[in-house]
Amino acid sequence: MRGIVDLNTILVPFSLFLTVGYNVFLWHSLKRKPSVTAMGMETWRMKAWFRSFKEDGEKMGVLGVQSLRNPLMETILISLTAITINIALAAFTNNAYSARHSLSGSVFGSQSGPMFRLKYLSASLFLLTSFLCSSMGVGCLIDANILINSSDEFSSPGYAEMIMERGFMLGVVGNRMLWTALPLLAWMLGPVSFMVSSVALVWGFYQLDFGLSE
Repeated sequence: MRGIVDLNTILVPFSLFLTVGYNVFLWHSLKRKPSVTAMGMETWRMKAWFRSFKEDGEKMGVLGVQSLRNPLMETILISLTAITINIALAAFTNNAYSARHSLSGSVFGSQSGPMFRLKYLSASLFLLTSFLCSSMGVGCLIDANILINSSDEFSSPGYAEMIMERGFMLGVVGNRMLWTALPLLAWMLGPVSFMVSSVALVWGFYQLDFGLSE
């Protein structure tokens, strides 16, 4: 029993600290030196792209609407994936709760009722947050599509740019929340799988955010 408690009290906080610490480091880098991150460079290119086609007239406005189609479809896919996994997780947990005693041993960690519910609620919370952020991102991108082709009498270019940037950021947050929920799903198999998946996730995030700029 002591080995089970030690694994949960050591590996789980370490994994959470690693994931949260990386996201804090990424946020600090975006604020201080956005040029060293892929997300900062993408935001800069998006702003320059928006100003260029807004100045070139209606033909470029149509091109802008077509260019926003890919991130819009990506955000819709993320939201559908998050809510589908959450529904499947609810059905799986209902059956796995009855069979939780079969997963015994220090590798699988504690499978008590409160711990099992904590694992489910934490994963479900991140999945629902991903769905919420992605859904709001879809709404902002749809509004940006409308504002791009509207005249300046109804909306200013600065407002349309703000809505588009907000949609992109909400889509990014929804994407990160979905990927962060995967180690929490692996936590149901034990704290060791939670730690391994968290390390792999942070390594993948680092390669995606900083690997291209090195």
